[in-house]
Amino acid sequence: MTDDAGYAAGGERPARFSLTIGSAVVALLVSVAAVELGAWIAPGVRPEATGGAVLFVLVVIAWYLSYTAARIDRLHVRLSGTLAALDARLVRRAEATVELANTGLLDGATSLILANAAAGSLEAPAEHGDARELAENDLTEALELALTPQAVSTLRSTALGQDVLARLASACTRVQLARRFHNDAVTDARRAAPK
Repeated sequence: MTDDAGYAAGGERPARFSLTIGSAVVALLVSVAAVELGAWIAPGVRPEATGGAVLFVLVVIAWYLSYTAARIDRLHVRLSGTLAALDARLVRRAEATVELANTGLLDGATSLILANAAAGSLEAPAEHGDARELAENDLTEALELALTPQAVSTLRSTALGQDVLARLASACTRVQLARRFHNDAVTDARRAAPK
């Protein structure tokens, strides 16, 4: 967006100026349509008498539609943001799981199960669909199976294990929060969508 001086020097017209002109043109067209519609609705009455009421109704309808469209747009932007945040948190959880699997502090079978589940999560399609959901569920189940109380106590006995467990716990907590925020955004968007 350029300023008014840039416009005077031959630059592009500022967006707020073009929106003002567009709004004025729309208001003019609506008022002409209101007068014509008023004359059509009540043929024996002066057009100015019915035109004002019709103009008012048309302006209220236009405002409501504009408000609703802006609200739905804001909700979809919010939804996109929460989805991106959820995706980032899921990737971070999978990376923390790979770190845990590569520490060498767990037995070989457990490390292999965790590494395979994390790889499946990282290689899942970027779109959030059934394949992605299945991969994330598999990773969650693998973590629940691998991190038994005995395995956690073994990991906490070393500094490296404590560090990796702390990162994994943080990543898992952030995934839960991101899912909640995303689910709230989906609920709000569905509630606001026209039926």
